[in-house]
Amino acid sequence: DNIAPNYDLLNHVLSCGIDILWRRKVIGLLKKYDPKYILDVATGTGDFAVEAIKLNPTKVNGVDISEEMLAVGKEKVQKKGLTEIIELQKGDAENLPFEDNKFDAITVGFGVRNFENLEKGLSDMYRVLKTDGVIAILEFSKPKMFLFKQVYEFYFLKILPLIGKLISKDSTAYTYLPESVIAFPDADDFLKILKDIGYKETKCIPLTFGISSIYIARK
Repeated sequence: DNIAPNYDLLNHVLSCGIDILWRRKVIGLLKKYDPKYILDVATGTGDFAVEAIKLNPTKVNGVDISEEMLAVGKEKVQKKGLTEIIELQKGDAENLPFEDNKFDAITVGFGVRNFENLEKGLSDMYRVLKTDGVIAILEFSKPKMFLFKQVYEFYFLKILPLIGKLISKDSTAYTYLPESVIAFPDADDFLKILKDIGYKETKCIPLTFGISSIYIARK
C-alpha cells in the first residue's frame, strides 16, 4: 500500500525498462494457447492484465491483496477504456475467490515469491485452472554468469534499495526485495515444486542473463 503511488515508476526505473519487455515476452508465449478467460494473480497495478489484452481475451480477472495497488490499477484500466474486459478485485492468492476449472490461462508477475505459503498458492491456481490450461509465471531469479553475477549482486543489494527508498519514501520495501529474491527457490527447484503439485510440461526460460525467468506449465 505504501509504495503503490510510485510502484510503476520504480519498476521501470530500477529495471531500466526491461520489465516491460519481459511482460511482452510472456504474453507472446501465451498466444499459441489462445486463452479467452485469463487470471492475473498478484496483479498489483494491473500491468500484466493490461498487457494480456493483446491476446484478445473475453475476460481478464486480476486479484491482489493490496487495496492501494488495485486503486492505481483500476484508474489505469479506466483510462484505457478496458473496464468491460478487465476486472480487478481484492483477493488472496492462497484462497482465490473463483470456482474450479474456470481459467484458460493464469499469469503472475513478480508475485509468487511473496506468497506466504508458496505451495498453497500454486495449488489454488491449479484448482481454478482448466484442464490443459497454462500458467505463465514471471519472477526474479539469481544470475549464474561470472562477473555479471557479481555486478548484478552489487546493484541489487546496495544500489537498488537506496533508489527504492529515495523514490518510494519506504525504507523497508526495497530492502525486502533482494532478500525475497535470494530466498526464492528458482530454476530447477521451482520446477520441482510445480511438478510435485501436479503441473505438467514445466519449462524455465531465463531472461536477461538470468535476472528473471519465465516458468510455463500446464494442468
